[in-house]
Amino acid sequence: MNLVGFVSTAVLSLTLVAAAPMYAQQEEDKTPAQEQKNGQQEDKNTQQEKKNSQQQDKNTQQEQKSAQQQDKNTQQEQKSAQQQDQNAQQEKRNAQQQDKNNQQEQKNAQQQQRTQQAQRASGNGSGRIPDDKFKANFGREHSFHVSQSDYSNGRRFQYGGYSFGFVDPWPSNWLYTQDVYVIEINGVYYLCNASFPGVNLVLSFTL
Repeated sequence: MNLVGFVSTAVLSLTLVAAAPMYAQQEEDKTPAQEQKNGQQEDKNTQQEKKNSQQQDKNTQQEQKSAQQQDKNTQQEQKSAQQQDQNAQQEKRNAQQQDKNNQQEQKNAQQQQRTQQAQRASGNGSGRIPDDKFKANFGREHSFHVSQSDYSNGRRFQYGGYSFGFVDPWPSNWLYTQDVYVIEINGVYYLCNASFPGVNLVLSFTL
């Protein structure tokens, strides 16, 4: 090897030897910086995951609130439907009560008309059986029968020494073989059937 070649080789070797520590130092300098960057990236990722989790929690809470609001709306609709049903039932009851009142008024008017007819037939109420004779021959304890011929012939019958006429028609469910009796209410005489309590036929009466 000549001198020039030896010198060149020596210079190259020295250059490599000097450069090696510098490269190693650069590599060492790069490692903490890279680790710091990696740490910062991990922190960012952690913060992003935390934000995503918080957003997911918010979404879940919002869904729960929406579900609760929907439940409230459903309950309110049910309450409204129940209130409407109650109102409809109340209106129905009011209508039924009104019908009953109308029917009662009609019955009262009919009863008043029948009473007036009986009083007119009895001479405006002037004809009246004396109390002692009435107690002796009439009332619940003194029952008798009215025959079909009595009702068919002039719609009158005789009992207790007095003559009575029918203002009301003979009911279809009354039998002529059933016991009947005469009562007096406010100067008006009625024929009653022991088998049908509460049903009173207005009678006319003449002395």
